[in-house]
Amino acid sequence: MDSAQWESQLRKGALEMVVLAALWRTPLYGLEIIRTVERELALALSEGTVYPILSRLRADNSLTAQWVEAEAGHPRKYYALTDAGRQRLLAMVNTWDEFSRGVNRLLKLVEQKDASQ
Repeated sequence: MDSAQWESQLRKGALEMVVLAALWRTPLYGLEIIRTVERELALALSEGTVYPILSRLRADNSLTAQWVEAEAGHPRKYYALTDAGRQRLLAMVNTWDEFSRGVNRLLKLVEQKDASQ
C-alpha cells in the first residue's frame, strides 16, 4: 500500500466521527457538513462519501433529519444529533484520544531514534 492509499484509509476510518463532530453544536444540511469538514481538515469530500455515512447514522438512531424550506431555493434536509448520537460521539472521542496518545508515544520513539542518528 502506498502512502496515498494509507492516508485515504486513515481518513475513511475517522469520517463517521468527524461527521458527528461537525453536528455537535448545531444542525446542518449536507453541503454545510461537507464544507465544515473540508474547512477544518483541509480534506476534499464528495457527496457520494458523506451521504451514505449520514444514512447509516440515521439508521442507527445517531441522527435525525428534517426537511426545512429555504427562503430562496429548494428545501434542505438538516441533520441533527440525537442523544444516542451524542453518546456515540463521546465514546468515539474517548477511543480516539486513547488511541492517538498511544500512537504519539510510539512516534516519539521514532523521533528520538531519528535525532540520535
